[in-house]
Amino acid sequence: MFLKRNLFLLIIVFGTLQSQAQVFRKYSNEFLNLGVGADAFGMGKAVVASAKGVNAGYWNPAGLTELKEREVSFMHASYFQGIANYDFAAYALPINRTSSLAFYALRFGVDDILNTTELIDNQGNIDFNRISLFSANDYAFNMAYAKKLEKSGMSFGFNAKVVRRLIGKFASAWGFGFDAGWQYKSATWKAGIMVRDITTTFNTWTINQAEFDKISGAIDGQNQELPQTTELSIPKIQIGLARQFNISYDFNLLAEADLAISLKHTNDLIATSLFSMSPALGFELNYQERAFLRGGVTNFQNFKNFDGSKSLSIEPNIGVGFIVKNIQIDYALSNIGGASGTLFSNVFSIKFNLSNN
Repeated sequence: MFLKRNLFLLIIVFGTLQSQAQVFRKYSNEFLNLGVGADAFGMGKAVVASAKGVNAGYWNPAGLTELKEREVSFMHASYFQGIANYDFAAYALPINRTSSLAFYALRFGVDDILNTTELIDNQGNIDFNRISLFSANDYAFNMAYAKKLEKSGMSFGFNAKVVRRLIGKFASAWGFGFDAGWQYKSATWKAGIMVRDITTTFNTWTINQAEFDKISGAIDGQNQELPQTTELSIPKIQIGLARQFNISYDFNLLAEADLAISLKHTNDLIATSLFSMSPALGFELNYQERAFLRGGVTNFQNFKNFDGSKSLSIEPNIGVGFIVKNIQIDYALSNIGGASGTLFSNVFSIKFNLSNN
């Protein structure tokens, strides 16, 4: 377990630094794509069309227009068997009958990483007292605004985000970007479009040269070259369609299908040299809008096995939730390693409706 944990952490740290070598990065600020809210996780993140309330500021800011009262939301998730922690907090309020505003912050962090860059001195001696600890933390701070077009069923929204990334004393970065969303809602149908990093998200890194020089075994001109310090996140488009079914007086069912389109070649279910696409499917069964059962699948990925054969991996999710007075509590179990993996994540979130009733 010790070897597994620290090998994983080593990959995170040096992989992050080395990946700065390209300005346009295939994977940049990936922590911003993890999602928020156990209710959305339970539906396999298929919520672009149906997102509403305080967490819509993340999934599709257009959904903020359904706010009736001020809302607060908190979430905690544990990843990779507790190695990484993911936390989220949000506050949203209606400005008037047709517009709303939201603020949220999130953190994805790995703590107590072993810094072994000075483990071996210049004479080749190993000194375990030279090992120290550091953290790798990613932060994002967003402000979202939404506006409803009355009588049309349509809403528009956007959010502006500031990104702060810290890798111990080794490197730090600031980033800025924008997302935009659209929703249409009728009595039974819902549609939505979300464009993340619509203007690309710009990150600029500062590398601590003094710490970089301490890396044992570094050879000038070979593995001692500083990485590039500028990166741009490529836009990503998400399209969703949902339908509401009235099963009985007490039971209602919401079903949604989303399609995520990346302007890059990945291991997604459908991949070309210009773009890649991956679906997400989810449902939410509710009893009197007080108790909820959710399920969904997402992250359809093609991968190659050791024997050369190819397989399809998916991420199944299940969740439950309930509302008591003005408090909504949700839980989701997510298999981030795919159907064949064993890395399950527990996601907890809570929402407060700050109405006076």
